[in-house]
Amino acid sequence: MRFPPAFLDEIRARLPVSEVVSRRVKLKKQGREFAGLSPFNAEKTPSFFVNDQKGFYHCFSSGKHGDVFDFLMETEGASFGDAVERLAAMAGLPLPQETPEAAAKEQRRRTLFEVMALAARHFEDTLQSRLGAKARGYLADRELGSATQKRFGLGYAAGERFNLKEALGKQGVSVEDMVETGLLIAGDDIPVPYDRFRDRVMFPITDLGGRIVGFGGRALEKDVPAKYLNSPETPLFHKGSLLYNGFAARTAAQSGARVIAVEGYVDVIAMVEAGFAGAVAPLGTAFTEEQLQLLWRMSDEPLLLFDGDKAGRRAAHRAIDLALPHLKAGRSLAFATLPEGQDPDDLIRRSGREAMEQVLAQARPLAAELWARESEAAPLDTPERRAALEARIGEVVSAIADETVRKHYRADLLGRFNALLAPQDRGRGATGRRNGGREGWQAGPRGRRGPPAAPPLAPRGPEIGRSALVRGPMAALPRNEALLLFCLINHPFLLDEAGEEVSSLPFANPEADRLRRILIEAHLEGLGAEAVDIRLDQADLEALTRRVKALANPRHDWPAYQNTAESDVRLWWNQRTALHRKAHALSRELKEAERSLGEDPSEANFAWLRDVRERLSAIEGTEALVEGFGASSGRSTVRSL
Repeated sequence: MRFPPAFLDEIRARLPVSEVVSRRVKLKKQGREFAGLSPFNAEKTPSFFVNDQKGFYHCFSSGKHGDVFDFLMETEGASFGDAVERLAAMAGLPLPQETPEAAAKEQRRRTLFEVMALAARHFEDTLQSRLGAKARGYLADRELGSATQKRFGLGYAAGERFNLKEALGKQGVSVEDMVETGLLIAGDDIPVPYDRFRDRVMFPITDLGGRIVGFGGRALEKDVPAKYLNSPETPLFHKGSLLYNGFAARTAAQSGARVIAVEGYVDVIAMVEAGFAGAVAPLGTAFTEEQLQLLWRMSDEPLLLFDGDKAGRRAAHRAIDLALPHLKAGRSLAFATLPEGQDPDDLIRRSGREAMEQVLAQARPLAAELWARESEAAPLDTPERRAALEARIGEVVSAIADETVRKHYRADLLGRFNALLAPQDRGRGATGRRNGGREGWQAGPRGRRGPPAAPPLAPRGPEIGRSALVRGPMAALPRNEALLLFCLINHPFLLDEAGEEVSSLPFANPEADRLRRILIEAHLEGLGAEAVDIRLDQADLEALTRRVKALANPRHDWPAYQNTAESDVRLWWNQRTALHRKAHALSRELKEAERSLGEDPSEANFAWLRDVRERLSAIEGTEALVEGFGASSGRSTVRSL
């Protein structure tokens, strides 16, 4: 074969279809696609569409469809070889040498792909074997069950030094192939090559064609040099030009999924399992320019999701500098920030998909993130410092290569700068003169209005983790969790009788969970009510305690209040906790049913979803009516919960 598939794939990767087509057809952006008049038929209404994410064009008037090679062949009558040569020149790629050595190299690559597939199968089988019990336990703790393990091809590398080497050797794989793919460690000072990955949970990494090219291994023991270990650079694996879950995310993006970049393998899996199918991650390092280009091939505005700590902000700032020179009309980035101390996996497991949706809803465009970075860098209390900020803005904007985008960034940032120095003051302009009672400010004696103030920015720094704006549903305390906590505050005897049950109750809200732990600790220490209040105040939970009390209704939730007979409290508590556990289990089942229906819209999955919703509705409407309930507390009528 004259042109190896890998070479053709590289041309497609470097040249968006719209870039090639626009040299001949005037294109206009329409949503995710570009539209233009057909180059094959005379027409007045555009019927020709280009989709860069999917990598093809389609002409409805002629029925022609294809990629960049097809376009040159169809419109210019070029042969396939001529089309490849011209496009390779446009992409800045040298043509591969048509030699026996080149053919042998391509055949060698195909062999190495087969070796990686065999290794992945071995790791998967080992995970499900007796040797994989510890790894399965780790995955179960992370709520990564068998279905998830199968979906992502997760595996386990046994702890023995030659486990993989011997297994693949029995299948005819040579030691040379295992060394070249990075599966074995070899060297002049190593007499016998041995397995690179040992006692690790294995995450297979694919290229954008879906072929396994490398692995990431997560150590199960704490005292190892590297918690995560990736394959080394090989003929197949180039860490800086790959994204974990890139193949599946690109497919999902073509169906409308939002592309979201997170930091780790488990974070990607948690995001995908929660319904964010376009999640990807770099391979243990900061984003590279090649990875950023991969993101833009999937989406015009991918979202980067970083931790809310200093390291997360530094990573966001590096991504900004990386992206600025490559911004184009309609192509940018968005940024979202997690509550401090939580990664996507933590947030989703504790607070569910809704909490993540709220975080993503607060995403900011690159311009806003850039302004936040520059404006928070130093105080602006002197003319010199303000001048320095203005100079920094000019310097940063100059990095943008696209002239039109650069012009708009300069206008946007200077508008924010002017608004910062001349904030809106009702009834008073920037010059200090009254302006007729109108809101806003005046740029000068002619009374021209300056640019509007920049939109408010989300909280930054340490306060972001406490912000309800960012925390979303985590700030919304489920009523039933509040009632259970309220009951424990008023009736601590339950901690003596049901302490283990209290500890194991599933709480979705992390603040409620923290309050529960402090109540248990205080009770074990024998603290009185006043001392408990002090402990809650020290833990910044006084406000949460007030919210807990505010959610209780004396008419309907009277058993949770003080001065209720212990027998009535016990009965109420047992019924409340039973309903709480059942509702929690059904909520988890509901998510699984929704996910299954999305993957396979069959009649059986639809019936399952409908059944779970009906059972959950029945639980939510349940009234616990018990004969004689309330008699011990002096209540003669039956009450409902």
